[in-house]
Order: sequence, then structure tokens, then C-alpha cells
Amino acid sequence: MMKKVYLFTISVLLMLAAAAQKTAKAVPAGSGDVLLLKETKYDFGKIPQGKPVKHIFEVVNTTKEPLQIENVQASCGCTTPEWDHTPIAPNATKQITVGYNAAMGGPFEKTITVFYDSGKTKQFIIKGEVWQTPAEAAPANASVQLLKNIN
Repeated sequence: MMKKVYLFTISVLLMLAAAAQKTAKAVPAGSGDVLLLKETKYDFGKIPQGKPVKHIFEVVNTTKEPLQIENVQASCGCTTPEWDHTPIAPNATKQITVGYNAAMGGPFEKTITVFYDSGKTKQFIIKGEVWQTPAEAAPANASVQLLKNIN
């Protein structure tokens, strides 16, 4: 009788181990992320005030099923994300264009959040420094006029 209980217990444990192994194979390897970011940060460097700039970020669907980007939000109204709202095909790439209006002078760092796969998020960061353009044109250079008169 004791031998039957022992064999039954071993059989159940083996079945549970086999089921756990099968389930483990169905989960993607790694961190479980299904949306891969090709880059997470972009530095525009120094840009002139009032001259909008754009950068294109790329994301990759690492699954075998179409993946929907549900929303893309910027941390402020000065940053505008644009993307194609169709699902990303398996192992395909999609572009998210991020624009910054450069209205305010000084350094900036803005966060763009991508919402996908029913509640998951990823973030991009853009940064740079907006320099103020002079209010007046540069003064005329008298030396240039002298060079023109030499001929």
C-alpha cells in the first residue's frame, strides 16, 4: 500500500513538473517585454528658439501576434507625438515621431510615454537646450564693404 502511495505521489509530481515546463516555454524569454525600443533618449543639442524640431523613435513588436499601441502621451503640451494607429505586425517596426516646439528658452527634458498591451508602458526622453535668437539683426560689417570697394 505504501509503495502505491509513493508511486502515485511521484507520478503527480512528474506531471506537475511537465506542465510547469510546458507553461515556461510559452512565456517569451527575457523580461517578458513585447515592445522593444531601439533608443530611449535623444538629445537635440542646441536649437534656436521658435524653430520646431522632430525626431523619429522606432519600436519593434517582438511577439508573434499583432500589437496595438493604445496611446502616446507627452509630459507637456510643447511636445507632440505622432504615430500610425494601426497594429504593429509580428516582428515589425513602427515609427513614433516626436516634435518639440522650442518656444521657451533654456534647457529642457521631456518624457514621452507609450501605452500598449493593455496597461504596459515604455518611455522615451527628449532633451536639449533652446537658445534665444537676437531681437535685432547683427550690425553691418564695415570691413566687408571695404573689400567690395577694392576691386
